[in-house]
Amino acid sequence: MDQVLIALSEPPYVSGAGVGVHGVVSPHDVFRLPDLWQLHLYGYAAELVVEGSTHTIRPGHLSLIPPGAEVHYHYRGRSEHLYAHFRLPGDADRHVVAVMRDAGDQAPIIAASLRQAIAAVPGARARAAAEVWTVLWRVANLPVAGSPHAVVAAAIEYIEADLAAPLTVPAVARAAGVSHNHLTRLFRAQTGQTVVAYIRRRRMTRALHLLRESTLAIPAIAAAVGISDLQAFNKVCRRELGASPRALRARAHP
Repeated sequence: MDQVLIALSEPPYVSGAGVGVHGVVSPHDVFRLPDLWQLHLYGYAAELVVEGSTHTIRPGHLSLIPPGAEVHYHYRGRSEHLYAHFRLPGDADRHVVAVMRDAGDQAPIIAASLRQAIAAVPGARARAAAEVWTVLWRVANLPVAGSPHAVVAAAIEYIEADLAAPLTVPAVARAAGVSHNHLTRLFRAQTGQTVVAYIRRRRMTRALHLLRESTLAIPAIAAAVGISDLQAFNKVCRRELGASPRALRARAHP
């Protein structure tokens, strides 16, 4: 077993979470959880066999094992990992996820969420469910390092965090770790649009939200989406949204 299908339309029910300590009594463990998913974030090197498929464990690796699957662990001494055992009640938002993968730079973030879930399980299971659900969404969207998806994901993350800044394609490319031309090719292939078009669309989407849902002054909205010149903001709104900022706000609050 190399991949599993998880449904994330509803939060999980977390039956248990904690710090697992293994490899002390025996270098091998064989077991199943008949009704529960297993999520493990590892801090050691070992080997895991799931339904006949062998997976190498390294620090920072993460595994997701479905209910009923038999697992064989082969340890190299005392081994500690963070774990969560849970049910997934939903049946939509399905994602194919690798049974074992390197969490990369997301490992510390995932570890922090799992530790919050561990602390919450005794008295605040809703909080534990929220933390594990967040982890599962992160796992479902983990890109493969160096892949086109990973590059574009890094570029989008940078853009979304800095929409108020004077974004340039070379700056976005540097944040994604590739050249300007390489990012341009990958971005169009993955999204169907240019980096500049994506930035413009996201700025206008955020501006429209603020115009409709807030009483923030229009100059402040323009600055919040990275267009400090009010005349330029009016022009972009008319071109992209079909009306001036004042007209768009008036439509939302007749």
